[in-house]
Amino acid sequence: MRGGSKGVPRKNIRPLKGKPLMQYTVEAARQSKLLDDFVISTDDDEIAAMGRSLGVNIPAMRPAKLAQDTTNKWDVFRHVIEVYEQQTGKYVDYIVDMDVTVPLKLGEDIDNTIAMALADTDTDVVITGYEPERNPYFNMMEVNKSGFAEIVKKPVIPIVRRQDAPLVYSLTPAAFVIKRSAIFDFPHWSLAKCKVCPMPRNRAVDIDTEFDFKLVEFIISQNNAK
Repeated sequence: MRGGSKGVPRKNIRPLKGKPLMQYTVEAARQSKLLDDFVISTDDDEIAAMGRSLGVNIPAMRPAKLAQDTTNKWDVFRHVIEVYEQQTGKYVDYIVDMDVTVPLKLGEDIDNTIAMALADTDTDVVITGYEPERNPYFNMMEVNKSGFAEIVKKPVIPIVRRQDAPLVYSLTPAAFVIKRSAIFDFPHWSLAKCKVCPMPRNRAVDIDTEFDFKLVEFIISQNNAK
């Protein structure tokens, strides 16, 4: 967790319905039956202090060079693995990256993703995702070099019903389960063998803007009212 969030300043520790945002992910991780351990990687002293108050280990503060807007998260993962293994003497086979910006996820969402990764040793990465409101084969367009808009994924025969379009997923960073070898063999997850683990849309909201924050507040209020 970087301290320098731009879209929603200090969002990782911002109160959300009475709890700091990061606490929701800590609680979801504790619900998991498949996680062996969980840690926080951060460059921010306040985030680190809050993490420790929630009972989470901070193996080492993240170096400044790994906390930039342009930082490749893969480099952060390598740093965390190396420090964690040095401190604990344990060997890391998989890591599960859980963004605190998806606070509505549950332990079962995490475990479903882990189980899918463990079920197929040929899979390098499993990512949570949901069926989006838009489909690139049907109602998403891009502007070409001539300035005209055209369907993003243009099939040979135009698709006239959304139900006939190939299934696509919108990714959400609720849980990324990544094989250790993929982290050290590839510069980015998209170059590895990936699968998507579906999760409910109402638990997949990723907070990146003030609107997202208000939306999650509303969803929590509705859930509490039931």
